[in-house]
This record gives sequence, structure tokens and C-alpha cells, in this order.
Amino acid sequence: MSDLKISALPDEKPVRLTIDLPASVHRDILAYAEAMNALHQQRVTPQKLIAPMIEKFMLSDRAFLRWRQKRSGASPSSPV
Repeated sequence: MSDLKISALPDEKPVRLTIDLPASVHRDILAYAEAMNALHQQRVTPQKLIAPMIEKFMLSDRAFLRWRQKRSGASPSSPV
């Protein structure tokens, strides 16, 4: 279980969003934070995990990356 997809959290200035999550997703995020805390001996809050999770998801969505590249002419890994 040491191969979590999220291992380090960037220290960037956040943009505040308010969202509603299904209870099952919230429980999974709590469990993921618990796993990170246990495996990496760091104090991670569930709130800090949401942005990296969304980023990982978007970077793994090939259709989205192709669409974004076609729209902007940028490389798939470059920011919007």
C-alpha cells in the first residue's frame, strides 16, 4: 500500500471553493488521509487531498488532455 497516487502535496496559494460531496466520497477521502498519515508519517487533512486528487484524475483523462491540447495548442502536461 505504499504506492498511493498522492504522495506529496504542493504548497501553493489555494482558491477557495465550496462543494457538496456524497457521504461515501467523504468517507473515502477521510480513509485516504488516514492512509497517507500512516504511510508517510505526515499530517494530511482531507481538505488538502481534494485538489491533488482532481489534478491526478484530469492528467489521467486522455480525452480531456487531447481536447485541451487541440483547443490551446499546448502540450498535454502544460497548465491551462
